[in-house]
Amino acid sequence: MKIATAFFLAGTLAGCTPTEQPSDVTGAEMVLTNGHIYTVDGARSWAEAVAITEGKISFVGSAAEAEASIGGNTTVIDLDGRMLLPAFQDSHIHPIGAGIEASRVDLNGLDSVGAYRSAIGEYATANPDVEWITGGGWSMSEFGPGGRPSKSIIDELVPDRPAYLSSADGHTGWANSRALEIAGIDDDTPNPSDGIIDRDPVTSEAIGSLQEGAMTMVTRHIPQETLQDRIAGLRYSMDLLHSYGITAITDAIVNRPELETYATLDANGELDLRVIGSLWWDRAKGLEQMDDLVALRDEFSNGGQLRPTTIKIMQDGVMENYTAAMLEPYHVDSRTKGIPMVEPEQLKEAVVAADAAGFQVHFHAIGTAAVRQSLDAIEEALLENGQSSLRHHISHLQMIHPDDISRFRELDAIANFQPLWAYNDDYVTELTVPFIGEERAQWMYPIKSVLDTGAVVAFGSDWSVSTANPLPQIETAITRLSATGEDYPVMLPEERIDLESAIVAFTINAAFLNRHEDVTGSVEVGKHADLIVLDRNLFDIDAVEISETRVLLTLFGGKVVHGDPAAL
Repeated sequence: MKIATAFFLAGTLAGCTPTEQPSDVTGAEMVLTNGHIYTVDGARSWAEAVAITEGKISFVGSAAEAEASIGGNTTVIDLDGRMLLPAFQDSHIHPIGAGIEASRVDLNGLDSVGAYRSAIGEYATANPDVEWITGGGWSMSEFGPGGRPSKSIIDELVPDRPAYLSSADGHTGWANSRALEIAGIDDDTPNPSDGIIDRDPVTSEAIGSLQEGAMTMVTRHIPQETLQDRIAGLRYSMDLLHSYGITAITDAIVNRPELETYATLDANGELDLRVIGSLWWDRAKGLEQMDDLVALRDEFSNGGQLRPTTIKIMQDGVMENYTAAMLEPYHVDSRTKGIPMVEPEQLKEAVVAADAAGFQVHFHAIGTAAVRQSLDAIEEALLENGQSSLRHHISHLQMIHPDDISRFRELDAIANFQPLWAYNDDYVTELTVPFIGEERAQWMYPIKSVLDTGAVVAFGSDWSVSTANPLPQIETAITRLSATGEDYPVMLPEERIDLESAIVAFTINAAFLNRHEDVTGSVEVGKHADLIVLDRNLFDIDAVEISETRVLLTLFGGKVVHGDPAAL
């Protein structure tokens, strides 16, 4: 790739202010030309060149026409046939916590209990003064059906300090004996209404694993992260997300500490992400919390990159520990149907109130009952408040009853899938299908079925549950296979989607969900220059190569936040 400019260090590339540029600057600040540019505009058109002026796209078209945008001080980047896309947007992610977790006991990506032992022991030895040993990322499939790890494993490694490690999906906690003691959990402690204390089936002893709401019995005793801890975590995550081509996100859970973290960087001009914050709906409270949520929204909506305009409601758990809410029972001895976290009528009241207050609602719903209850609540808000442009969305959607597929389009509800999960890994084959049966297994992650109704589908990662990199997620959405080469059979091949739909779900549809599609999500004149350059054209390669693609350059409002134009 060739770069030509008389003033390469001028303007946004070097972080200069406009007043530092020569007074006779003419033309665009940057022109990227001779590329394969998939604009993701309404016509899904292609272009060869893009010009950027004052952080926005000022021209899209042919390389020949782009010559008119080149002035004496224009940085010209020859893409040499490389692919340019609008930057990716993640519709469901946890960047602050994920960044912090990476600096603690990080079990993500480890594939055995032995590897967990090593990581826990090494961290504890290297950090003798840390009061609580924390972290997470362990896989429930390493511990068999129900994902029930024993406290005895951690007790051997950390006998003298409390330790607590969350599962990769964040729905199960793993505590040692000291942590259980501090939490007051013993053989006689009852389960909370929204969770389960796992017990030895013979002795009833608490074994150390805690499901859903039972986790808070321990986590409320863990010292809170400091603002500096959270800022460090966010900085780590921003760098990682930029390397994956992501410049806009929906943070799936925020409270005041997270909002203060984003706001601190935003006030310093360092928040190079467009952030929609999903304010946590406390299911232990009722409608009285609405005033506090409105106050948080007002306090942190300052016209910068942060917009806490969404309320997050977790309606159920996950399949693997039988807490995802189902219409019919699991095939387990208890015949449980899971745990609806908010009673359905109360859910309707909450969504009607949130909608009336101008909040978008972001649901967590995994099981068939939770999905239906969420759709019912959206329908109730439409009936009570009338049509709105708030774009409520339901995330995860592991299983949708066939009768509810069409309701997304009918209710203008956005289907927010995490596509990397749509393949037959151990979580599915060992921890899910045996306990729901083959008939219901045919309803898992029905992405194409929802798309075919005309509903809006957006994608997110749920990182740190799984990688934040959109490219392997796009690959799995297309192939319904693992993007890392494991030899699993295709999951429901009829639910595979095409490349165009997958790109759209990570760009303009995610921008639509985030309610800033007018200024991001496609390569069009007047929009922010949030752009990425890839090392290959996704439309020219086999789908199984998509995960191998690298993001070479990421621009945020025309500023380079990943990569080096001169090194391309």
